[in-house]
Amino acid sequence: MIRRVAHAIAIFVSGIVAKMLPDRVPVTFVGSGSLGEICDSIGSQGVSRVLIVTDAVLNELGIVARVNDACRAAGVDAVVYDGVLPDPTFAQIEAGHARFLSGGCDAVLAVGGGSPMDAAKMIAAMATNGGDLHKLEGKMRVRKRPAPLFAIPTTAGTGSEVTIAAVVSDTQSHQKKFFLDPKLLPAMTALDPTLMTGIPGPITAATGMDALTHAIESYVAKTSTAQTESYATMAVRLVFEHLPTAFKDGEDLEARKGMALASYYAGLAFTRTSVGYVHAIAHNLGAKYGTPHGLANALALPHVLDFSKSAAQRQLAELGTLIGVSSGSEAERAQGFIDAVRSLALSIGIPTALDDLRADDIGELADLALAEAFLDYPVPRFMTKSDCEGVVAKLLPTA
Repeated sequence: MIRRVAHAIAIFVSGIVAKMLPDRVPVTFVGSGSLGEICDSIGSQGVSRVLIVTDAVLNELGIVARVNDACRAAGVDAVVYDGVLPDPTFAQIEAGHARFLSGGCDAVLAVGGGSPMDAAKMIAAMATNGGDLHKLEGKMRVRKRPAPLFAIPTTAGTGSEVTIAAVVSDTQSHQKKFFLDPKLLPAMTALDPTLMTGIPGPITAATGMDALTHAIESYVAKTSTAQTESYATMAVRLVFEHLPTAFKDGEDLEARKGMALASYYAGLAFTRTSVGYVHAIAHNLGAKYGTPHGLANALALPHVLDFSKSAAQRQLAELGTLIGVSSGSEAERAQGFIDAVRSLALSIGIPTALDDLRADDIGELADLALAEAFLDYPVPRFMTKSDCEGVVAKLLPTA
């Protein structure tokens, strides 16, 4: 009972704080050719040398070379750091910061998915805040404005190009460490679908479900507002409209652009409302087993929605109506939306179980997920440990 009351008070306070956050959105370039536009704009800001923060795969695929060429054409020199791996660690970010300093850089450009974005945010913050990443952990700990930060997503899922948060993996504790500060918001971003056409189908599916999770958890959050609900509904509509096509035909620029916008709008929504139990479970599956974040969200999403339905029936019914579930009672439309989420996931190859999950780990995973969500996540229905264990257990592989 005490935990429920404490949770309710914390969420009430979070709602007030969320409404006080600066209403700032990065300057955004959209569509084919927006890569050149953002680089031209970076050059016009007086940047002389930018650190491109990315991963080795994008470097090998030639994506980074395209960005480098666009920077050069805009009169900006570029230094590349491609040491970011999925779920970036403190060591990777510290190495990127060292590259920033040795390269004589004066700005940071993230190129990639959520991992390079998170790493770039913290490298930029370290550049002006003493170089000790551990001192920046938590909420509102970035005292000085980071080095100029720009973002070019190459996947459509995390929405990190418009969020004020970063997540870093601690290899010692095997936990995710969170950094939250409005100063981490990039100054500019470019949503160029031509940079996303080479993404394999499974990654397209997982990142697309990540964007959908952000939008849904934001929409049902107790901290939602008319503004965040508008962003979230745009994201949900775009995912259902474009994700199947992007999965089947990665060269379809209209579908890629639609998914880039879905991720963008979902990011604008959840960076104000925060997320919920889907993310709490997914983060800990990632920390425990290395499960890709989008996949972990996709696995947990329908089961958490089942649990939350009684408390979020109106919102889920509204989302059902949005995607065409227009008949039946409110409860039937809410269930229709959950069913549509399951059908979408199955249609794009999302599995229904996590092969790595072990029954003996479920208690620990539940404890960690609930600890993460306790005071920070504005969930529509409070979850007990047995509730959480029941949700996670649904992900066990069958014999």
